[in-house]
Amino acid sequence: MNTLKPKIIYGTAWKGERTAQLVMNAFLQGFRALDTACQPKHYREDLVGEALERLQHKHDLLREEYYIQTKFTPISGQDLNKPLPYNPEDSITDQIKSSLATSLRNLRTSYLDSYLLHSPLRTMDATLEAWSALIAAQDAGTVHKIGISNVYDARVLVALGQLRKVQVVQNRWYEGNNWDREVWQYCRDNDIEYQSFWTLTGSPSLLAHPAVVKASTKLDVTPAQVIFKLVQLHGIVPLTGTSSELHMQQDLAAERITLEGVEEEIRIITKFIWG
Repeated sequence: MNTLKPKIIYGTAWKGERTAQLVMNAFLQGFRALDTACQPKHYREDLVGEALERLQHKHDLLREEYYIQTKFTPISGQDLNKPLPYNPEDSITDQIKSSLATSLRNLRTSYLDSYLLHSPLRTMDATLEAWSALIAAQDAGTVHKIGISNVYDARVLVALGQLRKVQVVQNRWYEGNNWDREVWQYCRDNDIEYQSFWTLTGSPSLLAHPAVVKASTKLDVTPAQVIFKLVQLHGIVPLTGTSSELHMQQDLAAERITLEGVEEEIRIITKFIWG
């Protein structure tokens, strides 16, 4: 089983026709983990697969060297004017089987490193049925880790955990939801991988915080790199969807930053976020 544990993930939402080239660029800069979804409304999973195949053939990238995460998107998150990856009249279990098969074809792979519910479903019973389908896929070896996105009530994680422990949570992490403290803390306490999106774009006051700016100046890095480094130290795996190759390089380099000499600034930033 692939045991890659990414420190940062390249996000492929809203890339449209540029998806394949941007995934190529990200991997050539050094990314080895990506996030997508079987949701034509916002993702081109097929173009992600095209890029991965080109990377394998032209750059000798082996499948076991990178991490693919995709999602089952319930009908409430789909655009009915675009091709659906399943028959919405089917049972939730069969919808997930069909969506997973579509993802494997799109991504040109026999397994996924991580497979998520894109959100809780309309009812808890429906969510539990979906979770059971993910458990079955994991038991079959088709997916290695299972999880859920857009879940902001830890009680949902507790309920799912009665069937099988949630292994990955991917949430908006930004000032508008108080940096998702409750769910983040639950994940930290229960050894659940917590992934963040909107990490930068959703928190302009954090990027502009005097302590962040001061730390970045002292370290000769960008404010974004300071934030990525800090969240990684707090057990968060950030997503970045940048189209800039320079920013790709900087985002990857954040992990290697040493925070010597900025201890007071980091204390202030940590208090600002986590209280």
